[in-house]
Amino acid sequence: MRIGILTGGGDAPGLNAAIRAVVKSAANHGAETIGIEDGFAGLIDATHWRQLTPKNVPGILRLGGTILGTTNRRNPLAYPALGGVVDYSARCVETFHGLELNALVVIGGDGTLAIAHEFCKRGLPIVCVPKTIDNDIAETASSFGFDTAVSFATDAIDRLHTTAEAHHRVMVVEVMGRYAGWIALHAGVAGGADVILIPEIPYDLDKVAQHLLAREALGARFSIVVAAEGASAIGAGYTIREMGSASAAERLGGIGERLVTDLQRKTKKEMRSVMLGHLQRGGVPTSADRLLATRFGARALELVLEQKWGTMVALHPPDVVAVPLATVVDRVRTVPPDCDLVRAARAVGVAFGN
Repeated sequence: MRIGILTGGGDAPGLNAAIRAVVKSAANHGAETIGIEDGFAGLIDATHWRQLTPKNVPGILRLGGTILGTTNRRNPLAYPALGGVVDYSARCVETFHGLELNALVVIGGDGTLAIAHEFCKRGLPIVCVPKTIDNDIAETASSFGFDTAVSFATDAIDRLHTTAEAHHRVMVVEVMGRYAGWIALHAGVAGGADVILIPEIPYDLDKVAQHLLAREALGARFSIVVAAEGASAIGAGYTIREMGSASAAERLGGIGERLVTDLQRKTKKEMRSVMLGHLQRGGVPTSADRLLATRFGARALELVLEQKWGTMVALHPPDVVAVPLATVVDRVRTVPPDCDLVRAARAVGVAFGN
């Protein structure tokens, strides 16, 4: 058996651990693994591939990024070209068969999974592995990359406490997450934030300002506000850094600066904003992400051997199971506004601006 593997979308800590698990599990069953480079772009250009064996994956478990190169975000079904977009799906299918592949393991987030689903409809035997720091993929309790992102964001918030206290400032920390507030919620609670703003709970700017002023009246010398990039005021839209197109989704960002401008006007407090940005994607994966990625990769190989095409591995604690890919695409796993962690945060005095 000859198995292809590719990584698509934004990078996330744990990708190499998942690749390693697929390669080593495949070798233990006498199967060959072919690494497709640069995401789906590697199927458009038939020269972007290389053989992966247990001999060339030692040591990658602890590495961030992906040994398969850039995780290209471009959609092969609507690939940017001069004067418009081109559908390269037929070429990708041709490359798949030209490489004599029997299966394809696709590791990626919501956009990559949606593309994989379209190729399933075109007859390709595909098994998917969920990957995202945003933790917003449906049907799985968690995705690898999330724990590392939360750990980094928590450490950053810890560091900002000292400078906020020294200068008697309000620090606004903007974290990733797109339309889901998982990173902001988890890192905010773990880092002792005073206000957490997430997309699922639109905020009232006046209530946020009142909370900060009330803290000062009680003797607080500083405050920490953590905002997900998709957070928005009641009745307002997202803060968009770059508009979307036929081949790429819109890019959110800038809510931190907007909050500083608006809150300074209302509170007269000195404030600063910090956007953690792509620092959350980089670096060494935590042990939790290495373990989850390894479990996902090994289970994906089992599904390939069982020929359970059109499925995605998912964490249903304590097990890693298979779910239909069709139940995952076009859905976003968001934070329930009344979940236990939100309730716990409110119980210890965290404000959500509502």
